[in-house]
Amino acid sequence: MNRVLLAAAITCSMGVCASVSAQPPADCVPSVLNIPGAPYPCIFPDHRVMFRVAAPDATKVRIRVGPGFDMSKEPDGLWYVTTTPQVVGFHYYTVSIDGAVVADPATQTFFGSGWYNSAIEVPDPEGDYYRMKDVPRGSINQRWYYSKVTQQWRRAYIYTPPDYDTNTKAKYPVLYLMHGWGENEQGWHVQGHVDVIMDNLIAEQKAKPMIIVMENLNAVKPGESAALYHARNVTTQAVPAPPTPPGQRPAGPRPLGSGVFTDMMLTDLMPMVERSYRVAADRDHRAMAGLSMGGMQTFTTTLAHLDKFAYIGGFSGSTGGRGGFDPKTAHDGVMADAAAFNKKVKVLFLGIGSEEGPGTKAFSEQLTQAGITNVFFLSPGTAHEWLTWRRCFKEFAPRLFR
Repeated sequence: MNRVLLAAAITCSMGVCASVSAQPPADCVPSVLNIPGAPYPCIFPDHRVMFRVAAPDATKVRIRVGPGFDMSKEPDGLWYVTTTPQVVGFHYYTVSIDGAVVADPATQTFFGSGWYNSAIEVPDPEGDYYRMKDVPRGSINQRWYYSKVTQQWRRAYIYTPPDYDTNTKAKYPVLYLMHGWGENEQGWHVQGHVDVIMDNLIAEQKAKPMIIVMENLNAVKPGESAALYHARNVTTQAVPAPPTPPGQRPAGPRPLGSGVFTDMMLTDLMPMVERSYRVAADRDHRAMAGLSMGGMQTFTTTLAHLDKFAYIGGFSGSTGGRGGFDPKTAHDGVMADAAAFNKKVKVLFLGIGSEEGPGTKAFSEQLTQAGITNVFFLSPGTAHEWLTWRRCFKEFAPRLFR
């Protein structure tokens, strides 16, 4: 099928197809997240993005990315808009057609904010670390297992490093890596490119080979819904929430942590990993980290179980909570003795985007003043988004298991 016919085929929307011949301007390059052959959305060198939608019977069409952009119907019967320049990196977006919010059929879809969205990837000139290179590649496996705590079959995504299948006598350290609110166990692999980042770091001898376990934070007991569980059992904190992208529900207070997930992780997930993979099953070879809500879950789990974890990372998800932070009493006083805490925790990493607010930096400074050793990382120019978290992971992983 030639490019013109393929372009026509992918502009079917809401059951309506249009004959399309117009191609984007020569300097507008299709997003790498488009379905094969789709010319739109495309990205200009100055990071403006041009969208096209086929909705011939609509009266109003709007692209929901950033502040949102109203589209115009052109003589060919299709709707077009060119946005203002967008920040580099990964961005979810949706299309509003006469008030109905849908994904764009011209792109792949990505699970975020509790449903499948379209997305664009604005090229990052400094993003070489998450691009595929000609280096040895690890593997991502889907591992199903039964949880006695939730009484459900659950799925984990598990990364094994490039030499896992050949270096059969080696036992590997493990990082449990958590997603954020509204995402799932696919997030770090699909949106975050964590396997590509790790492969590149290992090839450059900047990070130790390790196993990475990615699970779904939504863990509830039998008979409970996630909403009911959080309403009854989860303490909430006034964590600075990012601006709500158009078409998505406001974030509101973030859950501090799920006791059910911690129980499930310790009772079911970790034993499954240690039975199924060649891992060094001790605290010195075990880490946990997460983004946003996953960062809060990480703190809740690890600080209550320092006998099991020596490395802790929070990416846009660790601010100390409402009403300030007192290391003498926080988390049942686990940080009250700074010297003892520092001896147990080999790395305490706090990362944040520069556009997210000062909460995490203030938290890091409070920890430092209390004598708690920590690493603070600021991602320049980014907000509560995947580019922040990719950068955080790139800075965190080389510090592990040294």
